[in-house]
Amino acid sequence: MNKQALRFLKELLATPTPSGSEEAGQKVVADYMRVYADRVECDVHGNVHGVLNPDGKYRVMLAGHCDEIGLMIQHIDEKGFLIMSVLGGMQESLLQAERIVIQGRNGLVPGVFGVKPIHLTRHDSSDKNKPPAIHELWVDIGAKSRKDAEKLVSVGDVATIDAHWIELANGRVACRGMDDRVGSFVVADTLRLLKGRKLNVAVHAVSTVQEEVGLRGSHTAAFGVDPAVGLAVDVAFATDYPDMNPKIVGESKLGDGPVLHCGPTHNKKVLEGLRKAAKTAKIRTQIQPEPRGAGTDAFAMHMTRSGVAAGLVSVACRNMHSAVETVDLDDIEKTVKLLAHYIAGLTGKETWRKS
Repeated sequence: MNKQALRFLKELLATPTPSGSEEAGQKVVADYMRVYADRVECDVHGNVHGVLNPDGKYRVMLAGHCDEIGLMIQHIDEKGFLIMSVLGGMQESLLQAERIVIQGRNGLVPGVFGVKPIHLTRHDSSDKNKPPAIHELWVDIGAKSRKDAEKLVSVGDVATIDAHWIELANGRVACRGMDDRVGSFVVADTLRLLKGRKLNVAVHAVSTVQEEVGLRGSHTAAFGVDPAVGLAVDVAFATDYPDMNPKIVGESKLGDGPVLHCGPTHNKKVLEGLRKAAKTAKIRTQIQPEPRGAGTDAFAMHMTRSGVAAGLVSVACRNMHSAVETVDLDDIEKTVKLLAHYIAGLTGKETWRKS
């Protein structure tokens, strides 16, 4: 991977971006986009738009969401312990004894989810096999009382799991928030490969917000851009590790290239164009069916205004929605190359109507 791009990816993953509080991460994205885009701007919800060839009448929108699943302080008890609620699809069973970082009033505040010692649970008559609900868990920030805690944090402050970049073997890396800082990275880095090339289309690379709580940023961004084509970039369920059943989601393996998707949300002509671009660029791809409306930015773009020809390109990811989401860097790099090759080949005269 390009050294500058890799530094950008690492910095982006190191920056907390829980849904609704993506500002710090979006600044990282905007700073990177400014090197390559003709125009960079932020909209009312916090989506960052990097635009190439802005005067082009035929618009292509790329969308990768910058937000990650997270937590929010719901209550502070009299002893200074915090009760949290979840932002997005957080697995509550994974939280006990986990470290978190809270975006407090004066900066970042570390905390830990408490857990009852195993010595005592042996004598506990409650159902030990039942995972606790989120409101039954507590976070310890070291406060002595509610008043003491409120010097550092407030009800409504957001938090993320404190889990950072880990380099594994064979170019694989693990980190929280791969879903979907990978997508935000890809749409921004695609501008790098397209910079200086003669384009027949306007390229709107959008790092979107609030995907994990309802595809909100991509919906409003697509309404504003009004693209002819919309390409979302996200992560796909890898099935090359234990307990994953390809009979449910189809096959997807780390290191086997970008994952393309088919189904009602995804325009068949867009899919065919991506396949042709991959073939000419000698990029191996995978396919995963999505028979229902999928929870990605592609669905939001697909349903915008009078309809957008939408496609979805993903990077295979193990351990999704956990603190150790694992991807292959080569898959990310090839996803950037595929999108750049596809966009560079557009004439601006393509039609997407089915009849």
